[in-house]
Amino acid sequence: MTGRAPLPGGTVLRTEFWVVEHCVGPLGLGTLVVKPVRHLLHLADLTPQESTELGPLLRKVSAAVTEVMSPEQVYVCLWSHAGGVPGHIHFVVQPVGGEDMARFDAFGPTLQVAMGEAGCFPRAAEVERLCQQLRQALHPGWSGT
Repeated sequence: MTGRAPLPGGTVLRTEFWVVEHCVGPLGLGTLVVKPVRHLLHLADLTPQESTELGPLLRKVSAAVTEVMSPEQVYVCLWSHAGGVPGHIHFVVQPVGGEDMARFDAFGPTLQVAMGEAGCFPRAAEVERLCQQLRQALHPGWSGT
C-alpha cells in the first residue's frame, strides 16, 4: 500500500525531467498535468536541462491535446499552491471548448474556478480510454504492448 490514490490513465509520457499524467481534479476530460520528476516549489529553481526540455514538451503535449480533443483553445498554466503554500509545481494543459464556457458561463481562470467549485470529475474509464489516445498522439506507432 503506497497511501496514494489510483491514477486513472497512468503515466501518459515520461521524459528525463518531466512526467505527463491526466489531471485528477475537476478540470475536465483531457486535462493533463506536466510536472517535474524531481520535487520543485519554484519555476526559478529549474535546472538549465529541465528548462530546455520544458518548452518543447509543453508544445508537444498541447498539440496532442488539440489533436485528440479538438478544443477551441488549450490553456497552459502553472499551478503550485497546496493549502495556500507553495507545493510541487505543475503545468495544467486544459482543453477548453464552447460547451465548457457555456455550461459554466465563464472562461480563463474564472472557468477553472467554476469547474473546481462544481466538482465534476471525469469517469476513470473515460480517462483510461482518452490517455491511450493521447499516448498514440505523443508516440505515433506505439502499441502500448
